[in-house]
Formats: sequence, C-alpha cells, structure tokens
Amino acid sequence: MADGHERRKRERRDPEARSRGRGRGSRRKGAAGSRGGRRRRDLRGRAAGLPNFVIEALERVTPPDRVAAALEALGAASAALAEGRFHAAYRHGKRAKDLAPRDATVRETLGLAAYRLGEWETALRELRTYRRMTGEPDHLPVEMDVLRALGRDAEVERSWRELQHRDARTSVRREGAVVYASYLLDAGRAREAWELVAPRRLVARPSDSELRTWYVAARAAAALGDAATARKIADAIVVADPGFPGIDELEREIRRAGGAKTS
Repeated sequence: MADGHERRKRERRDPEARSRGRGRGSRRKGAAGSRGGRRRRDLRGRAAGLPNFVIEALERVTPPDRVAAALEALGAASAALAEGRFHAAYRHGKRAKDLAPRDATVRETLGLAAYRLGEWETALRELRTYRRMTGEPDHLPVEMDVLRALGRDAEVERSWRELQHRDARTSVRREGAVVYASYLLDAGRAREAWELVAPRRLVARPSDSELRTWYVAARAAAALGDAATARKIADAIVVADPGFPGIDELEREIRRAGGAKTS
C-alpha cells in the first residue's frame, strides 16, 4: 500500500460533496456547508451560512451557553471543508465537537475533515459516531476507504456487506463499489474487481462518479492483461476529463499490461 493514499485521493475526489445522504426525513445532504434550507438572519460570521435545521438540531442537544460558540465553530468548519481548507476545517471541527459533542453534523464535519487529512482513526471514529446518531449509511464508502487505508481487511468486507443491506442511494452504492473494487485490486483480486465495476457502456457525458468507476475498471482490465479494454476505457476518461487525476499512472499500468501505445 505504498501509494495507497495518493490512489485513494484520485479514485475518490471530494467525498464530502459526493457522499450526500438524505438523513433523517429528507433534509440531510452531507456536510453542513453543502446543505440547502432557509438561513437565519440573526447569526454572525460563518454560522450565518448554516441552514435552520442544522442550527435547530444543534440547539436541541447543546447547553444554551455553548450554542453560539458551537455554531460559529461549526460554520467555520463547514465553510473551510467546502473550500478545501482541510486543516482549518479540522481545527474548527474539533472546537465544535468540544462544545457540542452530541450533534451529528459536528461529528460528520470533523470526520470528513480528518479523512481528507489522512487522520484515519479520527475519521473512522467520528463517521461511525455520525452513523450511530443518524442511522444513515451516507458515509459508509468513506468508512470503507479508511479501513482500507488501515489495512483492516475483514472490516472492509463487513462494511461492504452492510452497505448491500442498507437503504442507500444509488450514488452511495456506486461510491462503495469504487472503494471495494480498489480494495480487491490491492488484494490481487482483479477478476472480482472487474466484475463489480465493468461499465456496460461508455456514455458521452459521464458523471464524476462514473469516471471514478471507469478509472478502477480500467485498472482492473490492465491487471487482467486486457490492455485493449483498459485503453478503450482510459481514452473515454480522457475525452470526458483530460485532467482526471491518476491518468499518468493508469497509462503506466496499461503499458505494463502490454499492447498500449506510448505517447
């Protein structure tokens, strides 16, 4: 797993934006900074950007004398996460947790920031706490990726089975498949990986999640020695997104599989 961290970043870009779940009812849509809803006008700073339902949920589980500071910290953490300032998101998220440890959005935001920094144990703890609080499988693919990074193979397998039995959205299941197929490739199980993510067709306007799936499928085809199929998928990725992360490494894998043209 020498290059595991870099490959995970390529295969799963911006998980906090992609792995959005419905949450309780239909209002929860990922980290607080990404959610919709009406805004309160009596808050200052980054807290003013938090939707009412996030604010109300935090107020229900936080001592009144801590609410204002907790909302300010959560707002700052959510904004930093959305802007890609992960160290700041982590710092503000830890403060928000100190002030409002029983709030699910706080634990979710801190967990996602930790994930982006490679703080695996913290990410796993916080995202599992979020899942226990909400009952939602939104970030099970991220949990799986953390377990993959930690080399906890049995738990990756168990989490994958759990995802299959949960009422998760198609996008969440697709993200889970990307992570699990990548895990299978790491374990030398390329045939299983291919069977899981092989594209039925290469559409003209793929979504981001489809591109990530194609990337892992191309890697699986190359690992199986099918350079022609890997080349076809890689070319489709480049047409859709010439700057897709990991293309250079994928090219090397295809060349190793044999039969690929060099640029």
